[in-house]
Amino acid sequence: MIGVDPRLEEQVRALARARMVFFAGIPGTGKSLLVHQLTHVAQATGRTVHLLQWDVARPVFEASPAGRRYPVVDGVTQPVIRKAAGLWVRQALVAWAARSSAPEHILIGETPFVGGRFIELARPLDDGAEPLLRAPSSRFVIPVPSRDVRRFLEAERARRAGDPRHPREREDAPPQVLRSLGRELGEIAGRLAIGEASEDYDPVVYRRVYETVLRHRNTDFAALEAILPTAAMSVYDFTVAPLDLVPSEMDAQAFIGEVEGRYRGDLARLEREVAGWWDV
Repeated sequence: MIGVDPRLEEQVRALARARMVFFAGIPGTGKSLLVHQLTHVAQATGRTVHLLQWDVARPVFEASPAGRRYPVVDGVTQPVIRKAAGLWVRQALVAWAARSSAPEHILIGETPFVGGRFIELARPLDDGAEPLLRAPSSRFVIPVPSRDVRRFLEAERARRAGDPRHPREREDAPPQVLRSLGRELGEIAGRLAIGEASEDYDPVVYRRVYETVLRHRNTDFAALEAILPTAAMSVYDFTVAPLDLVPSEMDAQAFIGEVEGRYRGDLARLEREVAGWWDV
C-alpha cells in the first residue's frame, strides 16, 4: 500500500531495522496505518513484531474492577486511567526488552501523547526504561498529514464509526474527540509560542508541538501527502498476527491503585497535570 508513495515506502523500510519504533501524534493522523504497514514490512524481513497500542492497552485498565470506578465519559478516558497506563508502560518496556533481547524482535508502538496518553514515554526519567528510549535504535516518528489527507482521515473515521470493518475500530477516538483534540493542540501551540491558536488543523503547528514534546527523543517525521487506498481494509487486520504488549488485569489493578495512592484526596491535581501533558 505504501508503494503509492515511494518516499514513504523507503522511510518505512528503513524503520523496519530499528529496535523500537513509536508513532506519535493526535488521532486521525495516520498512526495506525503506519503501524500496520511497518508491521508487514518488518515481518517480511524476518522480524518478530510486538505491538504496543494505546487503544489496545487502555481497555484492560477500564475493564478491571478498579478501572470500573472511572468509566469513559463522552468518549474520553478519565485521568486516573491515563496515568495508570503511563506508569505501566515504562515498566512494560523494560520487561519486554529483557525477554525479547534477540535482534529479530522489534516493538512497534502507537503513542498519541495528547491528553497524557502514554506521555510518560516522552519524559526523561531516571529508570530502566530511559536508556532504552534514548538509544539510537529507538525512533519516535510523527506522521504529519497534509490538510487534504487530514480531512480524508477525519471523514474516514466518521464513516467507520458507524460501520466498523474490525471490532478494534470501536475503540478509535470518535469524530467529536478528534475535533476536541485538534482545538486543544491549537491552544497548546499558543502557550508554547510556536504558532497561533486555531481550531483548524495546521500541519506546521502540529509538527512543531510534537517536535517540542519529543525533544528528549530520537525523532523522525513522516510526511503523508498521498491518500492511500484503505477503503477495503482495516488497519487492525494483519496477515500474520503480531504479539500484543498488553497489561494483565493484575497490572491494571496495581497501577490504578498506585495512582489513587499518589493523588489520594487530590484528583484535581492529577487533572491539572494531565491537562499539561505537553510540558515535559
